[in-house]
Amino acid sequence: MRKILYVASAVAFMACSSSKNASNEDANVDQAAKYAKSITAKDLGKHLFVYASDEFEGRETGEPGQKKAVEYLKNFYVSEGIASPLGGDDYFQEVPADFLNKRNRRTPLKDSENVVAFIKGSEKPDEIVVISAHLDHEGIKKEEIYNGADDDGSGTVAILEIAQAFQLAKKAGKGPKRSILFLHVTGEEKGLLGSKYYTDVDPIFPLANTVCDLNIDMIGRIDDRHKADPNYVYLIGSDKLSTELHNISEAVNKKYTNINLDYKYNDENDPNRFYYRSDHYNFAKNNVPVIFYFNGTHADYHRPTDTPDKINYELLENRTRLVFYTAWEVANMENRIVADKAEVKETSK
Repeated sequence: MRKILYVASAVAFMACSSSKNASNEDANVDQAAKYAKSITAKDLGKHLFVYASDEFEGRETGEPGQKKAVEYLKNFYVSEGIASPLGGDDYFQEVPADFLNKRNRRTPLKDSENVVAFIKGSEKPDEIVVISAHLDHEGIKKEEIYNGADDDGSGTVAILEIAQAFQLAKKAGKGPKRSILFLHVTGEEKGLLGSKYYTDVDPIFPLANTVCDLNIDMIGRIDDRHKADPNYVYLIGSDKLSTELHNISEAVNKKYTNINLDYKYNDENDPNRFYYRSDHYNFAKNNVPVIFYFNGTHADYHRPTDTPDKINYELLENRTRLVFYTAWEVANMENRIVADKAEVKETSK
């Protein structure tokens, strides 16, 4: 009997030691780097060759091709076990036609929808990190399909890969401390309408609880300025509202991705005014810190020639990982980032 007890104790001791060693090894692993590896050029390409295919008919707001696109996004989140913040299997935030058509249009828009998915934070679930991209494009013009592979199929599939990486971490007990909202907005090409509906009409989570918006709009190509050195991405808005967010972005890039962060279009005097031309702006105008990730325009911008075969998938992979690393840091840091440059809005007495 004593011999049996001794053997049992020895086995228990070895199991405990093994568990401690595994725990110590896990503590020494860079968790962000571990899960970033799941973001691959191959998977990004697999998604984009579907999402920017002729089948989706250019994803015109409210039209059948766009409806196919939102179903594709929903089915991905369902398959990955990533929940909807709306509950059940409802991943669509309805954006009604009367809102989309407030400005008179030659061809009125039909009802559309934003697609939303959500990973709840483990420690600070009421603080929300938003990762956004627009799901729509130009549709069909003169019988030519505007596939929108870069604009903004690249941002859309980047979010899918980022969401999968966070979900893998969550399943392993390493999920984010803050909640992550994956927000695919409609009607960007019609005037940032889907994001405007979210921020101005029906924010699913209070904007006061929204830590930042990391917005991805065109990150799969190279512009003429960088043909000789394609390892770049334009960052716009990172320092407009939060010095801390800008510094985090710089630090994670230096540590992990080593991309040339180009701030040319961040200049207040830039005539292109890109800061005001993508969905992050609807968050920024509400004092939510933002970063807009952008590769600049190219010969295929808003042309039917913006097709998935022209995407540089290795660049897309690294740029997507940069967004993931930034989101990981913001979601897991001890204190919420400070919007030190936000305008204080006067309240009526």
